[in-house]
Amino acid sequence: MSHFNHTSTSFLLTGLPGLEAVYIWLSIPLCAMYVASLAGNSLILWVVRSEPALHQPMYYFLSMLAVTDLGLSASTLPTMLPIYILGLREVAVDLCLAQLFFIHTFSVMESSVLLTMAFDRFVAISKPLRYSTILTNPRIASLGLAIMVRSVGLHVPAPIMLNKLPYCRNHLLSHSYCLHPDVMKLACADTHINSAYGLFVVLSTLGVDSVLIILSYGLILQTVLSIASKAERLKALNTCVSHICSVLLFYTPMIGLSMIHRFGKWASPCSRVVLSYLHFLIPPVLNPVVYTIKTKQIRLRMLRIFLSCGAGVNDIRSH
Repeated sequence: MSHFNHTSTSFLLTGLPGLEAVYIWLSIPLCAMYVASLAGNSLILWVVRSEPALHQPMYYFLSMLAVTDLGLSASTLPTMLPIYILGLREVAVDLCLAQLFFIHTFSVMESSVLLTMAFDRFVAISKPLRYSTILTNPRIASLGLAIMVRSVGLHVPAPIMLNKLPYCRNHLLSHSYCLHPDVMKLACADTHINSAYGLFVVLSTLGVDSVLIILSYGLILQTVLSIASKAERLKALNTCVSHICSVLLFYTPMIGLSMIHRFGKWASPCSRVVLSYLHFLIPPVLNPVVYTIKTKQIRLRMLRIFLSCGAGVNDIRSH
């Protein structure tokens, strides 16, 4: 990305409009969210790795989700916090294009992981006796590799295509980080190819994934309704609650943000920024909380960790 066609070598990012006077105060909850995301997802990875009882397909997929959440948080962090802490809104074009690549790549990775987790729940409920033979370790590793290749491969062309466009209009972006449609609209050249490719990527990844997740839950519901015992039906559905929460956390703000970008010229700039924060910041923070609350094995393991830490502190004080 060293050769440019741009009349400028930087873009201007946007924080929450109208709240510039309290940016330094807004940086406190934002920093807390990044710390919570880092701590929560790292703890999930450590617990799954250190607890042999959690070396199962469901928890391997949960580890993949934690990795993508860490990547998504790390992708937005470099430009977002400087806006609120230091008032630095300018971002170099190179950095901007690299950032949008990583943001969109990790977003599609998260969508893909949520799809594989839906498949995991379908197999666990519909074919429990064959669960371990269908989701073997080599097959899980292959799924993880396929997710990475798909996500990276589809997004490599986007920054390359954007890099070839001239940007001679207002260089003000409408978010606190660089996103493909946001950068593309600043170009003063024909962007139909870029727009078509971006739409193709969205439909072939997030669109297909969401349809397959809904289909998976339709099949899960069909299987659950065929179970005679009400207690067994509730038990089967309860294993899906954490995943459903993660799906809603990821897709609901994304759908709202997409609708605003496509059709919401009436929407205020603040609503766009808030929805983007909900989409990119909230899932990495809440996913570890949801899975810790709803997954007994993880909850018990974390409880043992905190109790052992507390006992260690008490031993030190007693000496």
